[in-house]
Amino acid sequence: MSNKSRTALAVAGLSLGTALNPLNSSMIAVALVVLRGDFGLDVAAVTWVVTAFYLASAAGQPVMGRLADRFGPRRMFMLGMALVAVTCALAPLAPNFTLLCVARAVMALGTATAYPSAVVMVGAIAHQANVEPARPLGILQMSNTSAAAVGPVVGGLLVSFVGWEALFLINIPLALAALLVVRQAAPADQARERGSVAELLRDSDIPGILGFVSALLLVMMAALNVAPGFRWWMLAAGTVLAALFVLRELRFARPFLDLRLLGRNRPLMLVYLAFAVFSSVYYFVFFGLPQLLQEAGGYDPGVVGLLMLPLAGMSVLATPWAVKAMGKFGVRRVLIVGVGLLTVAAALMWLLTGTLVIPLVVVLTALMGVPYGTVGIATNQGMFVSIRPQERGVAAGIYQTCRYVGAITATVMIGVFASGGVDQGSWARMVLAMLALCVVTLAVSLVWKAPARH
Repeated sequence: MSNKSRTALAVAGLSLGTALNPLNSSMIAVALVVLRGDFGLDVAAVTWVVTAFYLASAAGQPVMGRLADRFGPRRMFMLGMALVAVTCALAPLAPNFTLLCVARAVMALGTATAYPSAVVMVGAIAHQANVEPARPLGILQMSNTSAAAVGPVVGGLLVSFVGWEALFLINIPLALAALLVVRQAAPADQARERGSVAELLRDSDIPGILGFVSALLLVMMAALNVAPGFRWWMLAAGTVLAALFVLRELRFARPFLDLRLLGRNRPLMLVYLAFAVFSSVYYFVFFGLPQLLQEAGGYDPGVVGLLMLPLAGMSVLATPWAVKAMGKFGVRRVLIVGVGLLTVAAALMWLLTGTLVIPLVVVLTALMGVPYGTVGIATNQGMFVSIRPQERGVAAGIYQTCRYVGAITATVMIGVFASGGVDQGSWARMVLAMLALCVVTLAVSLVWKAPARH
């Protein structure tokens, strides 16, 4: 095999592996109503299948990145793909919803190994092929965006013709293909300093990770009123754990989330805040609208998947336009325009409280896709211009965590606003919440300015 062919094959395998996380996060959107029916759940309960995936992803990405540095990215990538294949083979056999959520969390950990491992391997691949790393990194990014775009369509068809079990089964051949291709074409791991298990555990900030996940879980359980008699106790415990987590991260040498970076960099903190709140608006639509269309509109999951495609598809088309606009007008102006479009699109979602006819749904989902692509790339670029080059790896990890926190926030709020089911009445409450979040995002965007040094 020629060097060029080997490089192309390696990038293809890495792209396939990294696409599994966004694919599985978007496919599930059209299966929530079916899962509720099969397991006898309400809206609040079914959100755990989403939040379990995002919690595991948020905690897993930074940890898997450190493990890739310690044990080798190729080895960790293949281990992650093997974990995905085994988990997805067993998940359809889950006898109850709790074990299904556990399977989603384990699958998320497996997919979480792919992106950080791929980013580490890209350097070696680019050097081997004598090309700029930006080229393979761009391919990875496009594969992730495309996977998120086609996820609702693929998920809708699988659920319609096979059932929710197919959402797991489809990952088996994909994960195995990525594993075999990377094993065949990617460069071998270099010798690395492994150290002792005790050192590995110490450097991974396990207490910080546990504090982060536990605080989020307790606050979520309180918001969803999982245990009515202990609601305020759980909220208090979650708040205390969050405070202890902050103290831990500020004092630890290699924290799970580098809060000191935020403390000394106001522009970066504002970008993270804007992106987290913006993500909440987006996932309100991404997870709430499919349930509305299935429950109140009576549409088949396959049809709902097709109706959601314009949202993701337009976000892909809007991204290159936003890149050109930033070059001409600057990041801040594009960010503000994008958030303005987001507010308009969210306000127009109110029309769905009156009718759910297909032409209107298609127009509205397409409109929502434009600000998603615009704000997404603008906040990403805002992050990079707000930090020093040597801090970009850490900053990118926190940026992804902000996305997951926004998604978790949206799913919890959907459970709160639509505890009795997603109908046009509960959708009206969701639209009001989205508009409030849009106002916060706009305010933060207006305050943000790129540091003068850049």
